[in-house]
Amino acid sequence: MNKLTPNLMVGNVGETVEFYRQHLGFRLVMAVPEGQDGILTEIPEQVDLVYALVQNGGVELMLQAEKSLKEDVPAFAGMKIGASIALYIEVDGIDNMYKAIRPEVEIVKELFTTWYGMREFYLRDNNGYILCLAEHHDTGK
Repeated sequence: MNKLTPNLMVGNVGETVEFYRQHLGFRLVMAVPEGQDGILTEIPEQVDLVYALVQNGGVELMLQAEKSLKEDVPAFAGMKIGASIALYIEVDGIDNMYKAIRPEVEIVKELFTTWYGMREFYLRDNNGYILCLAEHHDTGK
């Protein structure tokens, strides 16, 4: 295996791209408009998207509209947006990141230091997915 890039089923691709850009510093790599008539590297206003790829450092996420993903993979029929999964993302500067985004996003578990030497907090994205942001922490031991 070489790489893992989760493909998240979302309600609105453009709004989700904006959430990840604004709150977590992701950048748009590419997007596909509703008619699937090309690839965009910027999102014009009033354009509905079926897919986007966003990236921040070594982390990539695919964001696909619910209808489109259910058409592509019929096994998703009847499933709701969201998942029983936490995406665990290692970051640098977690304390500053936490302070900056805490007022803007839904924190589901406050910043804490684990027994295994990580500083972590959990948030919910605009589609209900749980993200854990974590950084190695020197415990001085």
